[in-house]
Amino acid sequence: MIRLGRISYVNMAPVFHRLTSDVEEVTGVPTELNRMLVEGDIDIAPISSIAYARDASRLRLLPRLCVSSEGAVDSIQLVTRLPLGRVKSVAVTPESATSVVLTKVLLPRAEIVPLERWPDADAKLLIGDAALQSAFNDPTPHHDLGRLWLERTGLPMVFAVWAAREPVVDGLLELQEALVASVRLARSEPEVLAHEASERYGYPPGFLARYFEKLRYSFGPRERAGLYTFLEMARDVGELGQVPELRFLRDEPSATEHGDVPVPALEASATGEHEPA
Repeated sequence: MIRLGRISYVNMAPVFHRLTSDVEEVTGVPTELNRMLVEGDIDIAPISSIAYARDASRLRLLPRLCVSSEGAVDSIQLVTRLPLGRVKSVAVTPESATSVVLTKVLLPRAEIVPLERWPDADAKLLIGDAALQSAFNDPTPHHDLGRLWLERTGLPMVFAVWAAREPVVDGLLELQEALVASVRLARSEPEVLAHEASERYGYPPGFLARYFEKLRYSFGPRERAGLYTFLEMARDVGELGQVPELRFLRDEPSATEHGDVPVPALEASATGEHEPA
């Protein structure tokens, strides 16, 4: 049985909405799943995009799925006591890897400190359900990192990719098809998705319906270009030794568009679907 990682946040609800595959679900925050996949405790998982880049030589990607946004995502928030341009220190959550690096990319002069130092820091980084709850409860100004990234680059931000550890187990391509089918069904019945997710996670259905509209799960050309741009910028701020090529579970029909390709081929692509096709 495939051991499938599941991020414990509500953003996974569409992907697991009606997953029919017989799998062993292993739930954790992104940094936990990153570690478990590399150590071989699970077979496949949505992991932080920066974590994939750091271990790309022993991982393979599912070619059709990621977790991204093109603009505001709501669940990744920088909460600031000062205007953004005056922030000199950011207390960051231990649950995320990509968002911490994204903070360094967007605020390269700010000192990064543990979340416990928030009382002394100018800002704090929250992700997932904690970020969503903070937007409800805290009047302190919030800055959405997905929106800041789009303003900086004009590209989607890929927060997580679906990766498998080599040697890969059998059945992963079939599992990918089941995950894609679940997303499609979730999109076709948004009210059902919102109400069921509300029962599980406790947020109002209307709020979740709007939140799910902002999430993207297709790993198309624009998402790949956005990912490469992020990895290049992560390298430039010292968070990545080199930018790896994307290595997929199998080559797709067009090697120049979907295979293990260099940056220019992706940057030349101008369009991409918002949902898995």
